Amino acid sequence: MSPPTHRYLSLGAGVQSSTLLLLAAQGTIPGFTAAIFADTAWEPAAVYRHLDRLTGIAEQAGIEVVRVSAGDIRADALDPRHRFASMPLFTLGPNGERGMARRQCTSEYKIKPIKAEVRRRLDYPHPRRVPAGVRAEVAIGISLDEIGRARDSDVAYMHNVHPLLDVGWRRTDCLRFLAEHGLADTPKSSCVGCPFHDDGFWFALREHSPQEWADAVAFDRSIRNGSARANADGHPMRGQFFLHRQRVPLDEVQLRPRPQPTEAPGCGPWSCPHGEPVTGDAGRGEVA
Repeated sequence: MSPPTHRYLSLGAGVQSSTLLLLAAQGTIPGFTAAIFADTAWEPAAVYRHLDRLTGIAEQAGIEVVRVSAGDIRADALDPRHRFASMPLFTLGPNGERGMARRQCTSEYKIKPIKAEVRRRLDYPHPRRVPAGVRAEVAIGISLDEIGRARDSDVAYMHNVHPLLDVGWRRTDCLRFLAEHGLADTPKSSCVGCPFHDDGFWFALREHSPQEWADAVAFDRSIRNGSARANADGHPMRGQFFLHRQRVPLDEVQLRPRPQPTEAPGCGPWSCPHGEPVTGDAGRGEVA
């Protein structure tokens, strides 16, 4: 079988995908038809600044960086009229039950818009059926220390490849490579209000990005009772919802960052490092 003529990069703008883009720009690995960034509209400002920097690097190498979006995840979460894919919020039920809401946000706001863009570029946009044998390669930034998360796409028209595994690089190799090329400050990609943030992230956000911290605090307050949403019966959601695992208001959390913090991986479309949350009783496991 001949190799696909369409080769894309799933660009989360974090450490591993930034490494792949730079390697391709240098010609160390095969190039990409385009690098696709799925924008939730709620990434930290540092991610958007870094994405602009990557776009300049890519353009010089003839690689197009395209931004796709399924909407503004923050605004959608708070709009009772909008169908919203639930975030893995921490839940506290009426009788103290502790759980997490279902995680659908990665699929809806990252994977689906990338799939739609690939279909469009293959000239088979939904609902056109993609013929057998027509497919694109999509490079995913998963390093050797995260090999357990490497998997193929769930659709026949996309074949996931993992160039960092091919070259045997770990995350530390990526960090060293980026530092050698002036990109030591590459941020991790994830929504400002992601419930999977550790205390180190929340502490840094509070101390160094007060506007984004205030935004996260306001969002946390707004979703306490399922925002303005109601369940299918028209009744308010049961229980309460929180961004922090302590299940108290974010601005009241006693943050305990580790003395020697380790950088937690971000949330890439196919490489979110967090397992599927366990659904609790609060809110029937859903935000909306």
